[in-house]
Amino acid sequence: MISKLAEEDVTRWIKRGVWVYFLLLIFEGALRKWFLPSLATPLLLVRDPLALWLLFQTWRQGLLPSNFYLTSIILTGIIGVFTAVLFAHGNLLIAFYGARVFLLHLPLIFVIGRIFDQTDVLMVGKVLLWMALPMAVLIAIQFYSPQSAWVNRGVGGDMEGAGFGGALGYFRPPGTFSFTNGNTLFFSLVACFIIYFWFEPKYVNRLVLIGATIGLIAAIPLSISRGLFFQVGVSLLFSLVACFQKTRHLSRLLWLMAGGLVVVLILANTEFFQVATKVFSVRFESANEVEGGMKGVLGERYLGGMISAVAGASDFPIFGYGLGISTNVGINLMPNNAGAFLSDQEWERVIIELGTLMGLAVLVLRFSLSTRITFASYRSLSKGNMLPWVLMSFGSLSLLQGQWAQPTSLGFCSFVGGLAVASLRNPRYK
Repeated sequence: MISKLAEEDVTRWIKRGVWVYFLLLIFEGALRKWFLPSLATPLLLVRDPLALWLLFQTWRQGLLPSNFYLTSIILTGIIGVFTAVLFAHGNLLIAFYGARVFLLHLPLIFVIGRIFDQTDVLMVGKVLLWMALPMAVLIAIQFYSPQSAWVNRGVGGDMEGAGFGGALGYFRPPGTFSFTNGNTLFFSLVACFIIYFWFEPKYVNRLVLIGATIGLIAAIPLSISRGLFFQVGVSLLFSLVACFQKTRHLSRLLWLMAGGLVVVLILANTEFFQVATKVFSVRFESANEVEGGMKGVLGERYLGGMISAVAGASDFPIFGYGLGISTNVGINLMPNNAGAFLSDQEWERVIIELGTLMGLAVLVLRFSLSTRITFASYRSLSKGNMLPWVLMSFGSLSLLQGQWAQPTSLGFCSFVGGLAVASLRNPRYK
């Protein structure tokens, strides 16, 4: 009896650790920019020791699942360190920094999936709803403030600002994150929960849900992010698939879209939204022209990038240029060679670091893991559990193409993957 109580107490502490990981993921950038700028560099790794502790405690309790994916991920990190040091860049520090992706953060998918259940996932969703509107207000202030303003300071208190290229003299705001992609990832995850709670409103306060929905709609043009725009569209498509499983969901989806249209029409009469929409439209059109229109965006940037990476895998060394070489640490420690190892395409970056054999193996692993959780979510959807399916509207793409070299993107990939797995664990659905 005492042993069982002790085990439950440890599990409770592991859950609290996951919550701390989540909060650090959201507010780590705020610490590095505004509150502890002198500690910006060590704070880049603030989630690493926590991830290690979570893995150790879960393993110690015998709760860390033993499966092909977890074993493959860990082996990739270990082998990658040896190949990087012996056959590639030869820098142990860079290799260890790159290996933390596989040894610390990606395994958290299975920790969160085992420690959390659907009740915990719903609580995360409720917290995100409370955060959504204040975050939208923050990025609105950043959008309209000069880059020299305190709210726009960069990492380490950089007075040049944390905004990134936008349009018409306006910059993409980062919110509480170190870089603008964090803002896109945050609202992409928020969108999943907003859609779910509109289908299942009994789990959440209706006023909070309305406020979060308004925040999401405002955030799309304010973020000047095509990625967020497309991701919300993907989540809506996933919810449309859910409607075919339960026809009652179709009426709720129509009400959601009608309500969203009303919010857009109301906001369209405000000057702040009109300016943001104009900036977003100009950015959207100019970027599409550069990439060859919508066909080029979808065909080349996404599918084309994956296909070209696989087709060109033989152009790189068999062991690659070394784990971690394309990360910020690799760029800073090897500045003379950094430019040769950068790529905007995640699949190509993986092959650049790990080489032909192991790089392609990791890509297959990513595709397999994303597909397996997505199919499991669909099967759960057919039994009445919609939550994992909606989460995988974001999680499937994150697992497949998320930028693992970027700490915030890596954190969101691990977290949403874990939430999707955990949401499958619901006593009401066998």
